Amino acid sequence: MSTTFSNLDISVHLVKGLKALDITTPTSIQEKVIPVVLNQKEDVVALAKTGTGKTAAFGLPLLQLIDVEKKDIQAIILAPTRELGQQIFKNLSDFAAYTPDVSMVSICGGIPIKPQIERLKEDTHIIVATPGRLIDLMQRGAISIKNTSFLVLDEADEMVTALKDGLDTIVAALPKNRRTLLFTATMPGTIKQLVQNYMSKHVVHIEANMETAGHQGIDHQYIVVQPIEKLEVLLHFLNTKQGERGIIFCKTKAAVNKLAKKLAINKFSSGALHGSLTQGIRDRIMGQFREGHINILVATDLAARGIDVKEIAYVVQYHLPDTYDAYVHRSGRTARAGAKGLSLSVIQEEEVPDIPDLEQELGISFSEMKKADAATIEENNTLLWARKIFKTKPTKYLSEDCKTNIKTIFHHLTKEELIEKIIADHLNQTSRSHITSEASKKKKKKKK
Repeated sequence: MSTTFSNLDISVHLVKGLKALDITTPTSIQEKVIPVVLNQKEDVVALAKTGTGKTAAFGLPLLQLIDVEKKDIQAIILAPTRELGQQIFKNLSDFAAYTPDVSMVSICGGIPIKPQIERLKEDTHIIVATPGRLIDLMQRGAISIKNTSFLVLDEADEMVTALKDGLDTIVAALPKNRRTLLFTATMPGTIKQLVQNYMSKHVVHIEANMETAGHQGIDHQYIVVQPIEKLEVLLHFLNTKQGERGIIFCKTKAAVNKLAKKLAINKFSSGALHGSLTQGIRDRIMGQFREGHINILVATDLAARGIDVKEIAYVVQYHLPDTYDAYVHRSGRTARAGAKGLSLSVIQEEEVPDIPDLEQELGISFSEMKKADAATIEENNTLLWARKIFKTKPTKYLSEDCKTNIKTIFHHLTKEELIEKIIADHLNQTSRSHITSEASKKKKKKKK
């Protein structure tokens, strides 16, 4: 008989909220964490892969333990990015749909601070925050955390790396008798150090089936390309995924912008996401992605934290990440909530030895995706060209006389004949362009 949230002593009001979300069976990490947070007093370190339900694991018991008679902030949940903070806040609000007496607020950066200051004048039990904005509010005297009972660090591995100084400031202002709940997908040395520095000696360590949980349902593949054909191979892959949503990861902001521009030129429904964009633009792009108005996100690692969209069919590593942890977080964007997904790494010949290292370190298996042959790539390029024509807006700059003369030239052709001639002309043009490009390369080699 499977465990239910009621079996874990979750209140009837919260269970009702979960049922409204069609959540009935706890995940492994929820089964293990919820009873400890509800019934014990120790700090908790929970190691669980992305997409295994960590938010409910800490959110449900916190919502239940809040004393609504008290006016103080009783729980602080810290997230490394605003996107993740907003996602956590939304999830908690959904869980608490039938427990309206619990007051929560999101105080993440990137939006005006004055409305947040005004909101904090009201009774607040739980805050979801990014460290930078929380510190700003503390320094302005707009918030007091001296009576906080719980500190939750979500995606702690990313937060420690990027925002350690901020964490030091926040932890110093908290009471020593608080409970700290730390959730992480990986356990680098920085996390172990954080546990030693900020948490009690009596820590409950919980691990949720790490061998498989984070990779369940994910098909890990790689495809080997020459640098010059990398974009064409990616475009061919994306053409096979029309109508499906995916995320393409690049190492740098400049690479994200460049690739997003290439996708736009080829009429793919896509958007760029990185830290240099204004918060308003990032919110708009994420909204378009969640609502299905765009199908592809091109993103850096940190910007993609907090993307909790169930229907992400694939993830592409356009550049391999620098760390094993980053690969875990990237691939974990797909195959969420029991779905299946593909994680494809587009690599060059010299990167092939990295694949066995990933397999051994992460306990996963890769298969090689065969690269499409030259004829298939050319056909795909022709389809992309046809899509560009289809989506091109008619010009207003030609005179009506000129347009009439052009129509007269094509007048005796059938629709099928005209299409055949346009395709032939396109292929002739691309063939000449290819020959010129190859000749140019040979000249450069001779000069060297």
